[in-house]
Amino acid sequence: MPKKLVFTCLINFFIAAILGLALRYTYLFPISINYRFLTHAHSHVAMLGWVYLMIYTLFVRYFIPNKKPVYNTLFWVTQIAVVGMLLSFPFQGYAAISITFSTLHIFCSYYFVRLIWKNHKTQSTTSKLLLKASLLFMRFSTIGVWCLGPAVGLLGQASAFYQIAIQFFLHFQFNGWFLIAVLAIFFHKLQLTDSKQFQRFFKLLIASTILTFALPVNWFVPHAVFLWLNGLGVVLQIAALLIFIKLIKAPFKIVLKQSHKLIRFMFQFAMFCFILKIGLQALSLIPDISNTAFQHRNLVIGFIHLTMLGVISGFLFAYILQTKLVKLNKTLTIGMYVFVLGFVLTELILIVQGGLFYFGAGLIPKYYLLLFISSLLLPLGILSLILNILKPNNYDTKTLKET
Repeated sequence: MPKKLVFTCLINFFIAAILGLALRYTYLFPISINYRFLTHAHSHVAMLGWVYLMIYTLFVRYFIPNKKPVYNTLFWVTQIAVVGMLLSFPFQGYAAISITFSTLHIFCSYYFVRLIWKNHKTQSTTSKLLLKASLLFMRFSTIGVWCLGPAVGLLGQASAFYQIAIQFFLHFQFNGWFLIAVLAIFFHKLQLTDSKQFQRFFKLLIASTILTFALPVNWFVPHAVFLWLNGLGVVLQIAALLIFIKLIKAPFKIVLKQSHKLIRFMFQFAMFCFILKIGLQALSLIPDISNTAFQHRNLVIGFIHLTMLGVISGFLFAYILQTKLVKLNKTLTIGMYVFVLGFVLTELILIVQGGLFYFGAGLIPKYYLLLFISSLLLPLGILSLILNILKPNNYDTKTLKET
């Protein structure tokens, strides 16, 4: 796997983590920068600079046998779009320059879908179906972006139409494109064959991904039918999870047994977060929680970070650790543990504080300071992986053979 590409993705992740740290810092010592604009920069670099480009790199690595120069060129054009968003969002938010670079990224993603769809090769039907589904969800999610302009022009940013368009993009990016993409790579590595059980899992996964979009719609257009649709989606999601566990149980044990303890830890961490994510979504079956959780920003951020940092980044880290780009030593192990510790602490603080707000119990003592200190661990963990990759002659002798 090209070292420069992985390094670039991790640098994007590190920058996104620093921007997130700056957002925490503003609550301790106010700085003269627009918080909302900085949030846009943080989220776009994290999603499009880290997750998108890392999945891009992995898809080309595992599913494209004939690696033509176009893939490398497209990567760097997409990275230019990310840098453009990084340099424009903090100062102007959604305006001419940032929208131009965002649009460039979308068109790059469309071309990427076309290339992968046309040129991918895999003997595994399971990974092929998941790969195609993730690409379709990625393109599908951008409908939300194209609706933002008409929404603002017709009804304004405060309208339900505008808010639902944003949620449409985020939901199908996180739960469709990102999540299913990392599962496609996971199934490829496990070398799982097609079966009736997999077909049931796949259909349930797709159906639940679509149906659970009803929950964010209900936040802005409350109606009982949306709660019922989300409830059905959650039930299907739980059923998909149970089949998923049965499917992967035996081959996953083999992978873990053959892997270095750090890779084993990272896979187990990602899997735990995946199960926890679905478990927390099941709580939306309780009407009071489904209707009010969105009103508590701490709970929303906590859930987004669970998905992005725990599930998706957890799997992506595990895939990177399996390559020959890293040397699995004590320093890197400590660095990865530091990242996970930072994630766990920030999640606990956000969720506990969200729960206190929910019950009207006030603020945790030194809440913002605790959150800032815990958040410091995230970029430190990412930096440890970056520095490890920068070292020459890294040969991973204890990882599972790449497949």
